[in-house]
Amino acid sequence: MRSAVTGGRAVLGALALLVAQPVAADRPPLSEVREIDGALLAVAIANEVRQRCDDIEPRMIRALGTLNGLKAKARALGYGEDEIEDYVTSEAEKARMRRLGEVYVRQQGADPAVTAELCAFGRAQIASSTAVGRLLREK
Repeated sequence: MRSAVTGGRAVLGALALLVAQPVAADRPPLSEVREIDGALLAVAIANEVRQRCDDIEPRMIRALGTLNGLKAKARALGYGEDEIEDYVTSEAEKARMRRLGEVYVRQQGADPAVTAELCAFGRAQIASSTAVGRLLREK
């Protein structure tokens, strides 16, 4: 009798795990999860600004906290480690982020190809405490 109960618990436990994990087909790709994709875009833009602007540096702890928070949120939404890793390392996603970042910078009145304009954009983002600006600081 004991083994039947133990076996039943194992089956119930396995079923509970299956029910708790959304089926991959039920979830959109991470690039379509606005709160994750938008925050990752802010990180990508801030990274570009800090790499190209000598007078701007990253708030590394804040950026790492943001990235860790996004990863935790993705996990909470049912995405697995492989899905998350594929999303952040995909060359296609990096290219898409670059295009979106360039569009955003242009919408803010700066040419992302002109370093001086990108740096002015970065300083304006810092001054306005935007999602991008909160990840940066002036030296």
